[in-house]
Amino acid sequence: MQPQSTSETETDELQYDQANDRYVFHHADDDTATLTARIVHALAEIADTDVSQGEFSLYDSIDPDALDRIFRPKADGTERTGGHIAFAALEHEVYVYADGDIVIYPPDAAPRPRPVR
Repeated sequence: MQPQSTSETETDELQYDQANDRYVFHHADDDTATLTARIVHALAEIADTDVSQGEFSLYDSIDPDALDRIFRPKADGTERTGGHIAFAALEHEVYVYADGDIVIYPPDAAPRPRPVR
């Protein structure tokens, strides 16, 4: 199943940005799923991999607990306003931004991360 094609992130659902050959979605702090769960399920859908069968673990690429914590609001409740983390998983390049945007480039795409604000 191919995710819906779009040129912009219009919803929190996984979208394929055909013009830039990448998948995009947004994670909000109040989402019921964790950031890493959203990334794992997006990668599984993109790469047609069954995560329930142990075919893929995010631990092979990055510490999921640390990734979940790093962009959470600060201890005083203020939002994180900048920065991003990039890592490779299932031969895809994954970029996670402090504002909740997630961009996943397929193996053949040339990653072009957006500028850090």
